[in-house]
Amino acid sequence: MPLNIPNLLTWFRILLIPLVVAVFYLPENWLPQQEKNLAATVMFAVAALTDWLDGYLARILNQTSAFGAFLDPVADKLMVAAALTVLVQLGRVDALVAFVIIGREITISALREWMAKIGKSKSVAVSLIGKIKTTSQMVAILLLLYQAPILGMVDSLKIGTLLIYIAAVLTVWSMFYYMRLALPHAWGEGGAAP
Repeated sequence: MPLNIPNLLTWFRILLIPLVVAVFYLPENWLPQQEKNLAATVMFAVAALTDWLDGYLARILNQTSAFGAFLDPVADKLMVAAALTVLVQLGRVDALVAFVIIGREITISALREWMAKIGKSKSVAVSLIGKIKTTSQMVAILLLLYQAPILGMVDSLKIGTLLIYIAAVLTVWSMFYYMRLALPHAWGEGGAAP
């Protein structure tokens, strides 16, 4: 495991995940609810920023590695799954929405692993729809964690809820998109069923 800046940032992101969850278990007399919301939002935002930063630094510093390529998406999935689980428990996200998003992440991770094993990983490279889904999902989670008016007039709960539903729809759409790309390889190079 190469210890370089991108991998250290990924490990830092993984270490932030339990803190985002744990802050909501602190007693109210230690930290009032809105301060818990703010702390979790800030930690999640820092984690999301390191997700962008570690990839950027890996490219410009030429510090990409097979381990980093494995660890980075695992950290992303853990971060999203932990945040969605907390939001379901707090009653801010519907359990079905969380199930769809987390289920898709597991399915696509397995699909990418299988495609890599058969030497076709480029067939399921990240698409534009996947990037839009991720952006919508991350902004939604930030707004839902915060759950307070922004600048006294923007309803973060309503906008976050709308964005998480958009993310769920894009999640299903992108899953079928990736599955359609992989399907011909399930039946061999010609794409014909046996």
